[in-house]
Amino acid sequence: MTEVPIPTVKQGWVLIQVKAFGLNRSELMMRQYEGNSPYIQLPRILGIECVGIVADASDSHFTKGQTVVALMGGMGRSFDGSYAEYTLVPAKHVFTVDTDMSWEQLAAIPETYFTAYGSLFDSLQLNSNDVLLVRGGTSSAGLAAIQLAKSIGAKVLASTRKEEKRQLLINTGADYVLIEDGTLSSQLKATYPQGVTKILELIGAATLMESMNLLRKHGIVCVTGILGKKATLDNFYPIKDIPSGVYLTGFSSNSPNQQLIDALFSHIKQHNLQPTIANIFSLDQLADAHRMMENNEANGKIVVVNN
Repeated sequence: MTEVPIPTVKQGWVLIQVKAFGLNRSELMMRQYEGNSPYIQLPRILGIECVGIVADASDSHFTKGQTVVALMGGMGRSFDGSYAEYTLVPAKHVFTVDTDMSWEQLAAIPETYFTAYGSLFDSLQLNSNDVLLVRGGTSSAGLAAIQLAKSIGAKVLASTRKEEKRQLLINTGADYVLIEDGTLSSQLKATYPQGVTKILELIGAATLMESMNLLRKHGIVCVTGILGKKATLDNFYPIKDIPSGVYLTGFSSNSPNQQLIDALFSHIKQHNLQPTIANIFSLDQLADAHRMMENNEANGKIVVVNN
């Protein structure tokens, strides 16, 4: 823990009093190895998202005291992020929200639910007739995706490496649970011999080749995560490796906008969705929070609050 000055407000940026924030895998990777990259200027306060109130609106359209969420845009990477009492963020990455959620609940939403929402309804074009497989279902994004998919009536399959996580996935809304033990393909084909229509690939390149072969004709796989710690494919031959009639896409949360944030929160309110929170820590317990994330002990989103 370090005392630093409150950031100095500048044109085009908004000063936010941070009330709470969620933890993300990218922050773990930053601490473990990415911080050594030449494009990262240290020291750096981590944190790619937060919720709070506007402390100084500068020249933006916001007003002091407004409840806002902020995410991405270089937070915690190009400039200091949310692991603090105050953070200064470009105005275009700050968004107002209409919600009566507590700070703890609200902090579990921005990056995780925006990523899941965009992956499902933009990239995958999910509808109520779809059969969706969520690979990496017990991650915070996976749990959010299961909730969102079930809210529109889609059939949902979810995978996990651990048998003891089965009930968590069922309680979240999964219709079927598949175990990532090397036999996932045969498990899926036993119930859906023709394959599924949509796959949200949160494990990443490590399982993508298999996922593309679990789709029905004209099915879509969306790569959104890299839980498998493999971000690229070696010797990828698209013409041969992508099955004919199967579509491969991706989703990045780098470009949020107010319209999408409004749609997300409207959907959450309409369907009365409650984020799955694994644990709540205070700012001075950040090391413990990161240990929980690093050890894969969280069943949901890890949230940190500023008391």
